[in-house]
This record gives sequence, C-alpha cells and structure tokens, in this order.
Amino acid sequence: MFLKKTRRNREEAGLSLIRHEHIYQAIKEEHKEHNYPIAALCKLGRVSRASYYKWLHREIPESEQKNRLIADEIEKIHTESPDKGYRRIRDDLERYHGIDVNDKRVLRICRKLNIKSTI
Repeated sequence: MFLKKTRRNREEAGLSLIRHEHIYQAIKEEHKEHNYPIAALCKLGRVSRASYYKWLHREIPESEQKNRLIADEIEKIHTESPDKGYRRIRDDLERYHGIDVNDKRVLRICRKLNIKSTI
C-alpha cells in the first residue's frame, strides 16, 4: 500500500504558529538573557531555525492586534468586577467600551488569559 503525501490546509498551518509560539518566545528570551546559540535552542525546542526566524520577523496580523486590545479591556473589566463571566464581559465591552465582539471570541480570549468568574 502506498502512502499519499498530504498537504496541510491553511487552518492547520496557522495552528502550528500558535502551538510553537511559547517555544519561540522562550528561545528569544534565553538568547537575549544568556546569549545561548539560536541553533542549539531551536534543536532543544524541536523547531527549525527557519521557522523561528520567520516568527521573529513577522508582521503582527490585524486580528491579533485587535485580540490584544480586547484582551487588555477584558483584564480591566475582570479586575474591576471578578464576578462577571464572559457573557457579561462581552456586554460591558459593547456598552461601555464600544467594542462589538462575538461571545465565542471573548470566551476564547478569557480561556487564554485564564479568566473565570468567581462565584
């Protein structure tokens, strides 16, 4: 039986950047603090040097910039009133901050920031 070579679709390719982002960040910090060689750190993190440099010199997408802005506002709302869940946070974003955003996006950002309502 022959195995067919499959290509990744765009979604899977985008996920690989997200999966390895913490590794890339760690490589960047260790190289900056201790001046370890990039090649050795990439080998240790099991990522290619080319992908690290591609990540390092990339332009931040507009959607990611907007997510960071939303995340900052979510953190402010959560520190003011930690009893609010993602739905009430989304309501506050829309009413008081003028940010029109979907519930799922707020939930995804809250999960990434480990923000949960306290009951």
